[in-house]
This record gives sequence, C-alpha cells and structure tokens, in this order.
Amino acid sequence: MERVKMAEAESLETAAEHERILREIESTDTACIGPTLRSVYDGEEHGRFMEKLETRIRNHDREIEKMCNFHYQGFVDSITELLKVRGEAQKLKNQVTDTNRKLQHEGKELVIAMEELKQCRLQQRNISATVDKLMLCLPVLEMYSKLRDQMKTKRHYPALKTLEHLEHTYLPQVSHYRFCKVMVDNIPKLREEIKDVSMSDLKDFLESIRKHSDKIGETAMKQHPVVEVRVQSQSCKPRPLSICMCSFSPLEAQQQRNLDNIILQQPRIGSKRKSKKEAYTIFDTEIESTSPKSEQDSGILDVEDEEDDEEVPGAQDLVDFSPVYRCLHIYSVLGARETFENYYRKQRRKQARLVLQPPSNMHETLDGYRKYFNQIVGFFVVEDHTLHTTQGLVNRAYIDELWEMALSKTVAALRTHSSYCSDPNLVLDLKNLIVLFADTLQVYGFPVNQLFDMLLEIRDQYSETLLKKWSGIFRSILDSDNYSPIPVTSEDMYKKVIGQFPFQDTELEKQPFPKKFPFSEFVPKVYNQIKEFIYACLKFSEDLHLSSTEVDDMIRKSTNLLLTRTLSNSLQNVIKRKNIGLTEDARHAAEEEIYTNLNQKIDQFLQLADYDWMTGDLGSKASDYLVDLIAFLRSTFAVFTHLPGKVAQTACMSACKHLATSLMQLLLEAEVRQLTLGALQQFNLDVIECEQFARSGPVPGFQEDTLQLAFIDLRQLLDLFIQWDWSTYLADYGQPTCKYLRVNPVTALTLLEKMKDTSRKNNMFAQFRKNERDKQKLIDTVAKQLRGLISSHHS
Repeated sequence: MERVKMAEAESLETAAEHERILREIESTDTACIGPTLRSVYDGEEHGRFMEKLETRIRNHDREIEKMCNFHYQGFVDSITELLKVRGEAQKLKNQVTDTNRKLQHEGKELVIAMEELKQCRLQQRNISATVDKLMLCLPVLEMYSKLRDQMKTKRHYPALKTLEHLEHTYLPQVSHYRFCKVMVDNIPKLREEIKDVSMSDLKDFLESIRKHSDKIGETAMKQHPVVEVRVQSQSCKPRPLSICMCSFSPLEAQQQRNLDNIILQQPRIGSKRKSKKEAYTIFDTEIESTSPKSEQDSGILDVEDEEDDEEVPGAQDLVDFSPVYRCLHIYSVLGARETFENYYRKQRRKQARLVLQPPSNMHETLDGYRKYFNQIVGFFVVEDHTLHTTQGLVNRAYIDELWEMALSKTVAALRTHSSYCSDPNLVLDLKNLIVLFADTLQVYGFPVNQLFDMLLEIRDQYSETLLKKWSGIFRSILDSDNYSPIPVTSEDMYKKVIGQFPFQDTELEKQPFPKKFPFSEFVPKVYNQIKEFIYACLKFSEDLHLSSTEVDDMIRKSTNLLLTRTLSNSLQNVIKRKNIGLTEDARHAAEEEIYTNLNQKIDQFLQLADYDWMTGDLGSKASDYLVDLIAFLRSTFAVFTHLPGKVAQTACMSACKHLATSLMQLLLEAEVRQLTLGALQQFNLDVIECEQFARSGPVPGFQEDTLQLAFIDLRQLLDLFIQWDWSTYLADYGQPTCKYLRVNPVTALTLLEKMKDTSRKNNMFAQFRKNERDKQKLIDTVAKQLRGLISSHHS
C-alpha cells in the first residue's frame, strides 16, 4: 500500500512539474526556453510530458478555431468595404494627377522666374562677399605698389619701412589668399634686393670718394692755409757773424759779428689761419621726404660753377653722404649693422692703402707731392666727417689705427722721395707743403709730431743742397777775383764798400784818398752770399713751431758747415793754386791759422765738458760733448784732403796732442779736489773714444799707431789707476821697459790724493769695516812710496 501511495505521490508531482513547464513554455521567450526543455529530457517522464504537450496543443487549436469562426463575418465585410475604397482611391489619384499636370503647366514660368531670382540672389551675395574681400586686399595691393615705386625710384629706406608695415600690419589680415602667400614668400627677396641695391649705391659712393679725394683734400687745405712765421726780434735773437774758417763759436756769441743786420733785414710776413668748421650735419633718421635726386646722388656734388669770389666750400659741402647714411640705417633695421660696419671699414682700409701709395715720379715736381697730400687729406676729412655724423660706423680707435698706418707710410714715402731732390727751392716748397698738410690734419685732431720731426730731417737735406749750391757760388766768386786790394778814391766809394761789408779799421779811416781795403772784392761778395744763405735757412725754419733757441741752433749749425766745409774747401783750393800769386810767408800764415783755429775749436768743445767727479755709477758710453767733438774733427779732416799732405798731417797731429794735453789738464786741475773711481771710468771711456778716432786714420799718410801715441800718457795713467797696478809701477819705475814709463810720479800722486780724500769723506763708517781700512792703508802706503820716488828723483 505504501508503495502504491508513493507511486501516486510521485505521479502527482510529475504532473505538477509538467504543468509548470508547459506554463513556462507558453509565457517565456523562445530564446530562453532551452534550459526548460533540457530539464524535460533530463527527466524520466519524457513520454508523459509529450502526451500532455500534445493535449495542450489540441486545446489551443480548438480555441483558435472558435475565435476565427466568431470574427469571419466581420473580416468578409471589411474586405468588401476595402474593394469599394480602392475604386474611389483610383478616381482620387486620377484627379490629383490631372491637377498636378495642370499645376506644373501653369507654374513652369514661375519656376523659371524663381530660378532666375535664386541665381540673382546668389550673385548678389557673391558680389557683396567679393567687395568685402577686395576692401581687405586693396590696402595690401596699394602698399605693395607703393613699395615697388619706392624701390624703382631708389628710395630704399622708405621702401624698407613700407615693407615692414606690409608684413606686420596688412598681410596678416588676408594671409589665406594665394597672392598674399606669394608676397610673403617674396619679402625676404625684397629685403635682400634692398640690401643689394643700397650696397651698390655705397660702392658707387666709395668709388666716387676715392676718385675725388684729391679735390676734397685740396678744398680742405685751402680752408686751412699755412701761417707764415714772422721773424720777430724776440724769437730770433740777432747773432753776430764772423767770417773765418771756424765760423760760429758754440759758447762765445760775442765773438760773432753783424748777424744783427742779417736777421733784422729779413721781411716780416703774417697771415691768419681760418678755423675749422664745427657745424657737422647730423643725419635725420626720418628720411621719408628724401628727394629722388638726392637718393640717386653718387656722393660728389658739383661745385665747379661757383663764383671765384664766394667762400671756398667745405669738404663736407662737396660730398653727399646720404648713401652711407641710408645704407647704415637699412642694415641696422635689417639687423646686419655689424656686417655693414665691417664691410665699410675693410673697403676704406683698402682705399687708404691705395691713397698712401705714392707715384714713382712724385719727387720730380711739386704737383706730384701736392696731389699725394690732397688725396691723404681728402681721405681723412671724409673719415672725420663720418666719425662725427654717424654713431659707431667708425670710432676713434679705428681712425687712430688708420692714421698711425698713414703717418708711418707717409713719412717713409717722403723720406725716400725727398732724398732725390737736389734743388733747394723744390725742397723749400716741399717743406711748406708738408707744413700745410700737417697743419690741416692737425686742425682735424690728428697728431702730426712725426711730420715735424721728419721736417727736421729734411732740414738737414735742405742744408746739404744749399751747401752744394753755395759751393758753386763761392767757386765762381773766387775764380773771377783778382786777389788784389780794393782801391777807393772817394768817400762814396768807401761807403759803398762798407755797406756791402761792415769792415771797421780806424787806421784805414784816417788815411786820405785814394786808399785800399786790405782785402779783395771776393770778401764782400762772400759776405753777402753768407747773408743770403742765412736768409734761405730762415725760410726753412718758418712754421716748424721751433723755439728761438732751436732756430738759432739750426742756423748756427748750417752756417758753421758753410764756413768750415764749403767756404774752407773753396779757399783751400785757391791756396793750392800756383798761379794765385800768394807769397810763401802768406802760405805759412794760412797754415798756422788753420792749426790755431782748430785748437781753439777744440777748446770751445772742451768748455762744454761737465763731469760729475763724485759719481758712483759706471758709465756705458762716451760723453756727448766728446762725441760731438770727434764728429767735428772727422768732418773737418775729411775736407782736408785738398790740402797738401804735410799740412793735413800736421794739423791732425797738432789737434790730437792738444786734445790729449787738455784732457790731462782737465783731470789734474786744482778745482777738481776729489774724484771717484766711477768718474775715472767715465773719463776712460772718453779717452777710448779719442783713441778709436786716432786709430781710424782721419788723415792718410800716418804710420800705424802714430796718432795713438798722442794719448799714450793718458792711457798709461788711466790703466794704472783702473787696474790698480801699483806693485808693477813701483817695482819697474825708472827702467826703460817699464809698463808705465810715461806716468810721472807727481801726476800719479796728485790723482791719488784726489781719490784718497774721496775715500775718507764718503766712507764715514770706513773705520768699522776691515776692507775699507785695508784700502785706506794701501792708498797711504802707495802715496808714501810715490813721495819717496819724487824725493829721490829731485835729489
């Protein structure tokens, strides 16, 4: 029973489960029915479920059939009504089609009109948009057209400003148009074109400046004429003139006569110098209004048609610097100022080298020098103006560097070319031109001291050319002279000769007429020529900014050479002639006069000696006065070649002996109470200079070392003291082979006493130093032995 009950319970559960599954199948979406069906197939009551499923399907089919039967009549009625509606719809369609056809026919013209209106509205809208765009593009095109016009008329700086406005203001507003892109692409090219064109104008300017530098320089030098020096009594003190073979004395001006009249008769000329123009024109950066004519100007203005009576135009008036200013500002705006400055300076340096290269034949005429100077002045006037009217294009360091180079090259060129000048008049004209050149550049702030130093060199050359000229004049005068006293028969004739040569002789004045002067006609002629020579020397000293002392020294030196060399040679040649008629007593007198005057000249130089006898420094060169004396002796003996050999040799030996004796006296004179070893060393250098002069053979004909014997006493004395070789001197004294045979013990003792006093006074602590005490004892011992030698010699 229980088993039956359990079976019935299971059957009920299965039926309930199947019922649930069927409800789930009916209510669930078919996509989710898979798990439900799987549970059926997984169970064991598959057949029973299929039966229940079939039963359920049949129930649903019966319900569907019942529903269809209930609604069939309504469906039939609906179909019938629908068929009726189809007929009416066809009629309506036909009416609509007919109405549409009529409407299309009637509205065809309207459609055409509307289409035309549509096109007109579209065109109007396009035109309006085009006008708006053109209003934006038109200023761009106008600016571009303005830019091309400015470039065409070479107004480069305004063109550059227009280009800047075009690029930064106008083009950004219409940058999407293709023609604007073309313009933008062309802007760098236009800038380069402006740079190239402005640089081309600058090159034309530089070339024109190079060609016209001489004109600019000529104008500048006309504005600054040289001031002729007035020979004033306070600046050129009168110096008397002495007509003798030894000429001016370096110390005794009172011995020279009659130079007063020579200088006082010199004409006095004065003029005023025009000052430099200070008004430099500062360039205005706003050059929009620059005229096309000035834009195209190459740099040089035409001044040839100006009236002669008008003021001479300034150098800046001759030159239009606008190409430089424009190019400078253009490159500055374009950020390439440094490139422009380097290019300008490089080109001007090249031009400077060309200007400073003198022509090979410059020395032939004064015009050659003048053109050379004009070009240099013109170059630096332009650079000076550029310095003052531009900010940094050139600076003072650059100008100074150029001027230093120019000064060195100019001085070198003038040294070379002036050395070819043999005409004193040309040399004098050249000097005046150099002074004008220097003064002009000095006005512009350039240092010209080297030029004036070089003029001092040219002065020596000028003196040489004068000496050559006057040598011929003296020779002509002496050749035409009869060497007879000048006879005068009346007071007028006497005054005429005195006017030519201020000769004073009270005995001659007392003599009655007719009477004779104690000289021939060549004396007043030579005197007048000497005055003319001094006039010529004075002319050269003008404008050299020399003091009166320097002018006096220059004239003294030149006149000294004229008398001691030129006139002396001429007179010596006359004396050597056999047909002059001079007596043997006159020849001997002339020779003695040579010896005497030569020794007097040596004494004059020795008076310039200024030894510091108490110096402790060891010198390195001979004294200046002795160097000048030796130079004088060399030049004097060089012209003695025309004298008889015996006369020249005697004069040379006499001069050397006199010089040696005078130096010995100078060393031993009582006024020199003390001297140091340093002073003795300096004196030894002077004696060595004398010995070298004697060894050089100033006059031919001497045997070897003959002239040096004149200085043997000095040499042995100085060697004894400098080497301090007293043991040898004291041991060998009196022997024929003694090393210091020419040293007198009295002389040695005198000199030793001077050194002993110095040793005692200059060494206040000598008593505390063993070496000084030993040295002092040695000096005392040597002095004692020298006194013994002197005593034994006298006994």
